Amino acid sequence: MTARILSGKELTATLETEMRGEAERLEAAGSPPCLAVVLVGADPASHTYVRNKIKAAERVGIASVDKFLPDSTTQKELEGVIAELNADPAVHGILCQLPLPKGLDAERITRLIDPAKDVDCFHPSNVGLLAMGTPRFLPCTPAGVLALMTRNGVAISGKHAVILGRSNIVGRPLSLLLSRKGTDATVTVCHSRTPNLKELTRQADIVVAATGMTPEWVTGDMVKEGAVVIDVGMHRVEDASKKSGFRITGDVHYESVAPKCSAITPVPGGVGPMTITMLLQNTLTAARNPA
Repeated sequence: MTARILSGKELTATLETEMRGEAERLEAAGSPPCLAVVLVGADPASHTYVRNKIKAAERVGIASVDKFLPDSTTQKELEGVIAELNADPAVHGILCQLPLPKGLDAERITRLIDPAKDVDCFHPSNVGLLAMGTPRFLPCTPAGVLALMTRNGVAISGKHAVILGRSNIVGRPLSLLLSRKGTDATVTVCHSRTPNLKELTRQADIVVAATGMTPEWVTGDMVKEGAVVIDVGMHRVEDASKKSGFRITGDVHYESVAPKCSAITPVPGGVGPMTITMLLQNTLTAARNPA
């Protein structure tokens, strides 16, 4: 079997074209979309990720307000920045990049962001709306997973989806998205305490690997013929054959799994690009429905 490659890189290009048109319409209507990005400290990975978000926002015509704060920033100072952004009518979305430096309360900051500007969809109010089936925003990575399947014609309704991982960022919200009315998958969420894991994954029409713990641990003997496999994981693995000294891989052992699949996401270039794209889509949603 030759698996279809579900390319997040290609779909992102298509969606960015669509979003550019939406951003232009909003600007013409007097509500130019604006995303505020708050970054505390000098973590290299966070800075790279934030730069990519800012560049993507520029490509689609979303203005960016950048708040780069030093490691010495106090909780009170950070809360003050969030309060200013909450009160600014020109700002439609607020992203506070995690993790925060030690000594700062990330959960409190998440709760302080105005839910109408919480484009990461982390605020308890937005999580609750998602659970009720009436979301204000869709959580970014789960929404990217869903878009990769729906925009590529992958059948979800009536299918059995097994999600490996129960994090509040991917596994749990994705289970809500896939099982909600209109999407209609039957969802099993697995984790480190799940017995007979292989038996469950072998039953699955759709396998989503989202543990982020061990590189390439989902192998070909864990999936059935014709399954759709979505790899959310990303790991840097030492590889002396590469000029960089490492390679990027996911939670799935691509070489053994892909021959059994009807469709599969690559790493890199699969789910990763979609996360930022969905963040921008949420910002446009916020601009259409300002606080």
